[in-house]
Amino acid sequence: MGLDITVMIVDWSWLGEVEERRRQLAYAILDGTLISIDRVADQKPYYSGKHKRHGVNVQVIADAAGGLVWASPALPGSAHDLTAARAHGIIDALTSEKVMTFADKGYQGARGSVRTPFKRRRFRPELSRRQKAVNRAHAKIRARGERAIATLKTWRILDKLRCCPRRATAIVQAILVLHHVESPRYEG
Repeated sequence: MGLDITVMIVDWSWLGEVEERRRQLAYAILDGTLISIDRVADQKPYYSGKHKRHGVNVQVIADAAGGLVWASPALPGSAHDLTAARAHGIIDALTSEKVMTFADKGYQGARGSVRTPFKRRRFRPELSRRQKAVNRAHAKIRARGERAIATLKTWRILDKLRCCPRRATAIVQAILVLHHVESPRYEG
């Protein structure tokens, strides 16, 4: 009757990459995506109520040109984007490196260097013209981040993962490496 203790080792080596690329980034775009998976035995944490399907949540950082910079380890699909970003230390890392970051309304309340669009409130049903103009400009910038996620999802294996969800991280990281080998954007 031995006790099985699993030690989780967190790889923080990507922080050095963020520092190195910070000088090359005018700003970063942070967004999350759900990668569909088959149902698993312990399905509750992997079910996304927003998307109404099972999946894993992956956070993506894109550069100003819409290129993939970094993809996070996969979390269960029920994790909210802001929770996932905080769990990976993305917001703190980008804020400490003073990288202006644009994100969608799912990251509202992130603070630091993360900028989100204005949101309507119950007591203020209409946004001002200035707020609407800012939101339009913000959406134009964030569209490049959506392009980065589309680049990631062009890999057919990510249509629907039919393996253990714990392997999703390795698959996404392998795709990211292949993407950087295929199209080297940062040449020093």
